[in-house]
Amino acid sequence: MQTQVKTWGNSQGIRIPREVLQEANITIDDMLDVKVSNGVIMLAKPFRHKPLEERAAEYGGQLNLDGEFDWGDQVGREIW
Repeated sequence: MQTQVKTWGNSQGIRIPREVLQEANITIDDMLDVKVSNGVIMLAKPFRHKPLEERAAEYGGQLNLDGEFDWGDQVGREIW
């Protein structure tokens, strides 16, 4: 697929087809990291930590944090 560099005000810009953005999971107003290496321009979504509310929403709002987890027998300085 090819695209063309065009004038955009006093700058230059390219248009990225909707299908490409959807495949890369990029939406309007997303921030992207721009890197250049050996004449190649790379765009990437930066890693972003999700707040607890977003993580809970991925599981239907249920985190199921009620209860204890068995990590196994105590060893070393864990014994008290």
